[in-house]
Amino acid sequence: MSAEDLKRLIRDIPDFPKPGILFRDVTPLLLHEPALRAAIDALAAPFRGAGVQRVLGIESRGFIFGAPVALALGAGFALVRKEGKLPFETFAASYALEYGEDRVEMHVDAVSKGQRVLVVDDLIATGGTAAAAVKLARMAGGEVVGASFLIELSALGGRQAMDVRCEAVLKY
Repeated sequence: MSAEDLKRLIRDIPDFPKPGILFRDVTPLLLHEPALRAAIDALAAPFRGAGVQRVLGIESRGFIFGAPVALALGAGFALVRKEGKLPFETFAASYALEYGEDRVEMHVDAVSKGQRVLVVDDLIATGGTAAAAVKLARMAGGEVVGASFLIELSALGGRQAMDVRCEAVLKY
């Protein structure tokens, strides 16, 4: 399937979750097995041969895409979640919001020292959450080889907030 085929399966929801936001809904793509398979393959492809040992999936749609990407790359999978959602000892990293800041966490044993890490999420907008995930991997001693996203909202400049290789399957 081409990128255009995948784009046709992403539904635009205006004014969600609040007025002025155009939400890119990936759930129709998830319902279509060939599209889901193509999306997973496209997310993993730029990092085949990069020696990825751990994939970090960012809550929550990053879990959906990250776990099969980890399998495709022969790597383990770890969670990056909102503060207070993980049951074991964690590393935490903050990131800026339009008004204030938020935090994400990762278990301290999710990434080992020297492990090659790929961050995966469904979408990169401003890049704050993804940059925080990179920071978490580095706190644990991981070597971040890059980040892979299904969708990039290019106008919001998220790629510029990242100091690692960023790949996106679809750009809006």
